[in-house]
Amino acid sequence: MSNDAWASLADLFVDEAYVSVKGYVRTYVLHQQLLEHLPAPPASLLDVGGGAGHQSFPLAQAGYTVTLLDPSQAMLEKAEQRLRKLPADVQRRVTLLQAQGENAFEAVNGERFSGVLCHGVLGYLDRPDRLVSQLCQCADTGGVVSIMTANANAMAVRPALEQRWEDALASFDARTEIGVLGVPGRADTVEALSELLRGFGVEARAWYGVWLFVDWLEFSGVELDPKDVQKAAKVARVELEASRRDPYRQLSRVFHLLGHRE
Repeated sequence: MSNDAWASLADLFVDEAYVSVKGYVRTYVLHQQLLEHLPAPPASLLDVGGGAGHQSFPLAQAGYTVTLLDPSQAMLEKAEQRLRKLPADVQRRVTLLQAQGENAFEAVNGERFSGVLCHGVLGYLDRPDRLVSQLCQCADTGGVVSIMTANANAMAVRPALEQRWEDALASFDARTEIGVLGVPGRADTVEALSELLRGFGVEARAWYGVWLFVDWLEFSGVELDPKDVQKAAKVARVELEASRRDPYRQLSRVFHLLGHRE
């Protein structure tokens, strides 16, 4: 039996979740937010739990040098398939590395990076401490640490929109749920994660939402067509603006926290 927990989910994650309008919004919004904080290319980036490279490959295309680290062989195979479709100069800027995020510093042989990304990973861990310590250790002095994870202050949004009222009532004080991929997940708060980063020498500088309205539409039964490129682009621009403003960012089911290593 395979030890790769993502082997059975790789197709669903890559071929369905990321090709949806919500997947496009996630990539676009995070990319714009990252560009506001990362040093200019060709700075070096480490994407911990980077999956098939949906977030880091566009950064490589923008001129960054990227190391994508992931424990799943199935996800790395997806990443390699996607990488082969990119221009040769972009391929040369990308390194794929199989390792656990909790062993990231050892896996990269002690290299430190100008930016360390970890998006959609913390929620699958019982405790974030060990992984967060590794992210901070891998960041160079003045480097950026970027974490996207579930928002514990918006746990009631999904069950309420799905009209699961008893679940919604119980979710106000919950920290765990079964996610949209059918996998148990855990949520954090901006305040607690900022304090955790501070303990490892990284000062939180900014936080954002990631998506909001696409959730409301999806869980209300509305399907957005990813083939309608013009509409998807308009949706993404609206979501980017909402991600920067209160109260909208507070209602996003995930948040994006960025800090700098002192």
